[in-house]
Amino acid sequence: MKKDPEKKYHHGDLKLALIEAGLAELEEKGLAQLSLRSIAARVGVSHTAPKNHFDGLRGLLTAIAAEGFRRHTIAMRQGVEGEPPGKSRLNAACNGYLRFALENPELFKLMFSGTMCDIDDPDLKRAAWSSYEVLRDIARGLDWDKATDPGGPWRTEWMLWSMVHGYATLLIEQQIRRNEDGTPIFDMAELMPGFGYRL
Repeated sequence: MKKDPEKKYHHGDLKLALIEAGLAELEEKGLAQLSLRSIAARVGVSHTAPKNHFDGLRGLLTAIAAEGFRRHTIAMRQGVEGEPPGKSRLNAACNGYLRFALENPELFKLMFSGTMCDIDDPDLKRAAWSSYEVLRDIARGLDWDKATDPGGPWRTEWMLWSMVHGYATLLIEQQIRRNEDGTPIFDMAELMPGFGYRL
């Protein structure tokens, strides 16, 4: 008698396996080609199995995006921990943001999609906020001529976010030329030479 492949999963394991399979499928096939059936097949379960954990493909994509933000947070924090406030933390966080985007272009697109994911999902909102808090933290004290204008904190955070996110997006969409090995011609430190911190 053939064993049911779903029986090999204990409670809670299948959900994580589907997210991991979705991440792999996403980068291999691209967001446009992703399907619930192909993700389930990769794990070795029936195409109906994911419905026990997710509300269709949108629900699974939302969980994948949340995991993306958690990994994004880790990428930005690398090199930041232990550094005093200043340009070293700014450069480390922004280059982590850029590196993550270029290594995971399809996941990066999904994470910031307002149509493919449920942006009101609590887990996704928590993960996205943790990611944003890294940039928010390093924006504090950033020396910029608009930093003290009305709405200064938000203005500075959004300026920094717009710059690093825009650069990453333009590179992914091949609107900006890269080096032959695919790396950016400029890293974020070279694009932000005039930024300092108020003491």
